[in-house]
Amino acid sequence: MAFIDLGRGSPGGSTSAPAKPRLVMIIADPGRESTAAMEWALSHAIAEGDGILLLHVNMPPNAAGAGPSRTGSGGSAGSPLTALLGAAAGDADFMETMSAACRARHPPTRVRAVRVEPATEGREAKAQTILAESQRRGVELLVIGHRRVSSFLGLKSASGSSRGHDSTAEFLIEHSKCVCVSVQKKGQNAGYLLNTKTHKNFWLLA
Repeated sequence: MAFIDLGRGSPGGSTSAPAKPRLVMIIADPGRESTAAMEWALSHAIAEGDGILLLHVNMPPNAAGAGPSRTGSGGSAGSPLTALLGAAAGDADFMETMSAACRARHPPTRVRAVRVEPATEGREAKAQTILAESQRRGVELLVIGHRRVSSFLGLKSASGSSRGHDSTAEFLIEHSKCVCVSVQKKGQNAGYLLNTKTHKNFWLLA
């Protein structure tokens, strides 16, 4: 079975020393895509000793890449974290709620929630801001929810075909110096669709 390298070596391999703690950044937005990314990270990527940084970019409401919708496809309705976050999904305290969910799942873990203003303007402002923050803070694993975009809004791919895509996630996967994983939840029990620079549409059962 293929393995996505999250910076801790291959699974099942013997190690003589504990893995070095990492700083894991999860992009926080008030939507189910962000919730799914956090679910995956807490279940499959966060290890003892790691630190969690929840980052939200305060994009203007109408800006490109301002944030995921609350009703995107492949939602995680029925999951424990979704139930916890549901009441605060559109509230100013959604990051506090997400922080509480992280601490509840991994009590010893250091969790920080940070809001930043976009560092640039234009289509890739959100992605460039996340990239700059991840590099400045020494992030070793970057996790972002993959937002499904209608095909008629998608840009043409390198092959010339039009497709729906999440430009923020794709930009970060391509340009991040650390490992970047985009996460899309495929139904309540269907698992996750993951993308990294080296793995495309990697299917992981829930």
